[in-house]
Amino acid sequence: MTAADVILVVEDDSGYRQLLIEELEDAGYALAGAGDADAARAVFAHQSVALVLSDLRLPGEDGLAVLQATRALTPRPGFIMLTGFGTIGQAVAALKAGADDFLTKPVDLEHLRLAVARVLENRQLQAEVAQYRQVLAGGEFHGMRGQSPAMRALYDLIRRVAQSDSSVLITGESGTGKELVARALHAESPRAAAPFVALNCAGIPEALLESELLGHAAGAFSGARGARQGLFVEADGGTLFLDEIAEMPPAMQTKLLRLLQDGQVRPVGANSEISTDVRIVAATHREIGERIAEGQFREDLFYRLETFRIQVPPLRERGEDIAALLQHFLKTQTVARERPARRFAPEAWRALLGYGYPGNVRELASLVERAVTLAPDAVISLDDLPERVRAEFRAQRGDQGSLTPGSTEGSAHAGTPVPSAARSDADWHTLAEVEARYIRSVLDWTEGNKQRAAKILGIGRKTLYRKLDESGPDDT
Repeated sequence: MTAADVILVVEDDSGYRQLLIEELEDAGYALAGAGDADAARAVFAHQSVALVLSDLRLPGEDGLAVLQATRALTPRPGFIMLTGFGTIGQAVAALKAGADDFLTKPVDLEHLRLAVARVLENRQLQAEVAQYRQVLAGGEFHGMRGQSPAMRALYDLIRRVAQSDSSVLITGESGTGKELVARALHAESPRAAAPFVALNCAGIPEALLESELLGHAAGAFSGARGARQGLFVEADGGTLFLDEIAEMPPAMQTKLLRLLQDGQVRPVGANSEISTDVRIVAATHREIGERIAEGQFREDLFYRLETFRIQVPPLRERGEDIAALLQHFLKTQTVARERPARRFAPEAWRALLGYGYPGNVRELASLVERAVTLAPDAVISLDDLPERVRAEFRAQRGDQGSLTPGSTEGSAHAGTPVPSAARSDADWHTLAEVEARYIRSVLDWTEGNKQRAAKILGIGRKTLYRKLDESGPDDT
């Protein structure tokens, strides 16, 4: 239950309705009341309802009609039916129709509190399970993709922090998706229906930054022919995302600190202040501690911004996600550019899986876009990748590159990788490693033609697919 949600009590007896409302308000919940089904629908139209507590017997349509009306709501609220002693059978019917619980009147108030808490908790758990299933099924969360433990922990932290109005500082390397995190915080928050406004503090000249954030009055400076509202006013009720906050000039940092303290905006050249309700989410790829030590960032502003801190993991710490990201961007780029379906050649696939991605997800997306654009045919080969990727791939292979027919590498057995200077048992390869590398070499030789490769290897295609299952995508 978020701060914007209410519990709706539907009861035609106004005195009893008020008793229930006051009891639950004392327990810390936000309440609304309605005397019949039509009044309940009016509440549904204008407020977010987390739980409905409805009498079964109402004037006009009964409590089952109220229950039916909740089915059209997203997310669907919890529902507790209130029944008299002689309507237990109808209460059971209500449970079958989708109610979470029923209580007999007169209601034991302690039992009421426990039932409300239980239903709300169950609904919250159901919502979280649905969200996790969505992530697991599609690997997507507000534009971010990944199922690694690091990303699941990030999604969970975003959901929890989103419910607060306090400032958030997002840190992480360039290209990790800090703005996506900021947008997810906004989308998961009670402010989701209000504006999300973004500004890159490093992209605005210092002379214009104050006017951009605070606005200005007509004639405030040369060229200011009319008044202009700033981004703080534009984001009123919502979220203002300040990217590259570490680059904000010191003078503007002082004004921002005051804004965070009192919420009052004075446009440049204006004589009065404007009250705003804005949540600040800031981000930086730089280490702010160094900027503070250099005297370039206010320490008190840092502590004000860092009420919550979210560290976005680099791609190298979530290697399990690379394959899914490559496939996702490959699909989106081929569709966006109206190209025939593309696939990676086995060697190109292994190079991309083993690459370090210093530019993180942004670099990965750029690499795929480049490959889709430059590849002359449906198969993206190693040669279609940038030299830095190919060089890292060659360095990783060392003297253990692709096997070719007839190569001996110092062995009497053609095609078998024997270390040229084995110093211990660990320098030798397992039989499974030899087999896997040999299969890959044959696939390279056949340019990914699995039917031809299977024939060379003397195995069926199903056996070949099974052996490749752990080492790359299905290229069929």
